[in-house]
Amino acid sequence: MQVSDALGRTIELAAPPQRIISLVPSMTEWLFSVGAGERVVGITDYCIEPAAAIAHLPRLRGTKNPDRAAILSLHPDLVIAEQEENRERDVLALAAAGVNVYVTAIRSVADVAAQLAALAAVLGVTEAATPMLAAIQAALTDPPPPTRRVLALIWRDPWMAVGNDTYAGDLLRLSGGINVAAALPGRYPRAPLAELLALNPDIILLPSEPYPFSDRDLPAFASVAERCQIAFCDGMALTWPGPRTSAAIASFRRLLEKIA
Repeated sequence: MQVSDALGRTIELAAPPQRIISLVPSMTEWLFSVGAGERVVGITDYCIEPAAAIAHLPRLRGTKNPDRAAILSLHPDLVIAEQEENRERDVLALAAAGVNVYVTAIRSVADVAAQLAALAAVLGVTEAATPMLAAIQAALTDPPPPTRRVLALIWRDPWMAVGNDTYAGDLLRLSGGINVAAALPGRYPRAPLAELLALNPDIILLPSEPYPFSDRDLPAFASVAERCQIAFCDGMALTWPGPRTSAAIASFRRLLEKIA
């Protein structure tokens, strides 16, 4: 069969893939959630869920520096990559070596529903994926009005925030948030902390990943602690599309509703 990925690239498959390599941690989790885990033959060093099920799988270095020779040695019939997570040159090199590479490009919650439905069809797991996709579609319906000004940080030294045209930013919108960093240039804008705090958020989210924010980071926010709420949150809920999406929206809605 001939299929197209999210970038419009055409891939020809003789049958539903049986040897899959995932170069995206969230996609690894999704593959196991829809019953395709037994077909996964390789993952990245950053794939951590489902922990017990993936413990035996070969690790192929990081999302930005995959071991292409090791990937080829595993003879995959499909490699799954993500435009934001993985480098174009790795995708092109694998494709030039004769490997089918399916690239997702998820920048919104609606993208999650559409692109995972398409990939589920490629893998022949549509029935298993349907309940999760239905829950995500339901979360897209009648979102609360955006009333809480949110600054979601993802890194420090340099300080970086969730910006416009991102999955995390759209998830916060559907949770009732106004992403104040969307006014800055770039999808993940970098700026001095003082400039980010000057955006006047009602709440500052400090996720557990990709930078592991903790109590040791709180002194940096002393100047705004009296006028806005500072909340630690689950970084995987914020940034991993797939099985976590619908629950993450419900969780962030509850969090934002609590803000006075």
